[in-house]
Amino acid sequence: QVQLVESGGGLVQAGGSLRLSCAASGSTFNENAAGWYRHPPGKEREWVATITAGSVTRYAASVKGRFTISRDNAKNTVYLQMNNLSPEDTAVYYCKAGNSPLNVAFGVWGRGTQVTISS
Repeated sequence: QVQLVESGGGLVQAGGSLRLSCAASGSTFNENAAGWYRHPPGKEREWVATITAGSVTRYAASVKGRFTISRDNAKNTVYLQMNNLSPEDTAVYYCKAGNSPLNVAFGVWGRGTQVTISS
């Protein structure tokens, strides 16, 4: 069973940047897709980005062009580089390890890391 630990959250001003990390344990992590979701206050959890086992990336329209998902298989880690942040990006960000090489429809969740953007 894969276990995930997110880090890198914090408080930054609008226009700033953060890089989230998701470190995984387990032998199958690099064989499958991984993704990031977020849960804004008072809203439903939403998908942010996915990276497949082959490093093909997909993004939600709200973050495309500002966020970049990447993976370092040697470190069993997935990253989310977030630039030009706005208060609307404030949320708890969750990493998810899929059980398929192509998507994260089913898989294991991390515990989340708080990102807060001040105006």
